[in-house]
Amino acid sequence: MMQPTQVHQTADQAVKNLERTQVWIRKFGAPEKLSVENSKAASSLAPNEVRIDVHFSGINFADLIMRMGLYKDAPARPFVPGYEFSGVVLEIGTAVTNVKVGDRVYAGSVFGGYSSQMVIPSQLALPLPDSMSFEEGAAIPVAFITAHAALFDMARVRKGDKVMIDCATGGVGTLALQMLKFVGADTIGLTSSDSKKALIESYGARAMSHDEFWASKEDRFDFILNSQGGSTIRAHYNRLGPTGRVVCLGISSGIEGGTRKLGKILKTVLTMPKFNIIGMFDQNRGIYALNALRLMEDQEALTKILKQFKLVEEMKLKPHVGAVYSYKEVALAHKLISDRKATGKILLSWK
Repeated sequence: MMQPTQVHQTADQAVKNLERTQVWIRKFGAPEKLSVENSKAASSLAPNEVRIDVHFSGINFADLIMRMGLYKDAPARPFVPGYEFSGVVLEIGTAVTNVKVGDRVYAGSVFGGYSSQMVIPSQLALPLPDSMSFEEGAAIPVAFITAHAALFDMARVRKGDKVMIDCATGGVGTLALQMLKFVGADTIGLTSSDSKKALIESYGARAMSHDEFWASKEDRFDFILNSQGGSTIRAHYNRLGPTGRVVCLGISSGIEGGTRKLGKILKTVLTMPKFNIIGMFDQNRGIYALNALRLMEDQEALTKILKQFKLVEEMKLKPHVGAVYSYKEVALAHKLISDRKATGKILLSWK
């Protein structure tokens, strides 16, 4: 693990260094469509903004979806994807008081995170704990927001609850397993590969393959986190006990090989279940859908979320960084994720 370092640079020095490198989506399609380009960053800051020299950017499954042209919330092309990163503060606006030049930070943004330099509102830049590396910092924001919202804001998981995480070896899943261990839940984590079971078990959960889970009689769950979408939502719903909840994150089962397979995507969408409220009265179960981007865009929700980040240290969360690629290898990084070979968070390095 890289040891935390302090890098100091004056605001005058920062302004002289406005060259930045970014990864752009100009054409939809395979990972090779991603375009690495150099440009000039904004020369001045608003009073509440900070400029960050980015060390690492996190890659999320949503980035793959938008690269394929299937993410309805993405901006119009061309645009720079990316929601999270870590680095060092280069410059601060005149009204900024929460960070100073030279501070190590981790941060979130609504797009634009695949960039070697970022300008963001200062409230989105959080001090990186001394115990955490830049790599770990870049792996935290989206996974924390998603896992915390699903487990505690929506599902209200408590000690002793029976829980299943179907994406247990990914960035969100590995952080969720740590949160569930902290609160004392009885957790099962699923994986597509037997070789990944040890990772799940290292976080105190029981590990099962997807096939083993479907063949088992495990049921009466208090909470299930569903990332696959399609017909699995109904199947997971049927495994709930009284007052059980499913939280849905996406449609990962509709994506294969990093390219658009419209037939597979269409099948996943068409098999998404429709729930009848009247019928649900007899079952006492709940179903939620979570879009972390919408939380980040809502100012009131965002203010609440930023306060929750104190739990990163209180819970002693350590994100699992599965691999780090140079920004020049961004296509390989995307392919690793789409081929289901990744564990934890995959990062881009700008250094």
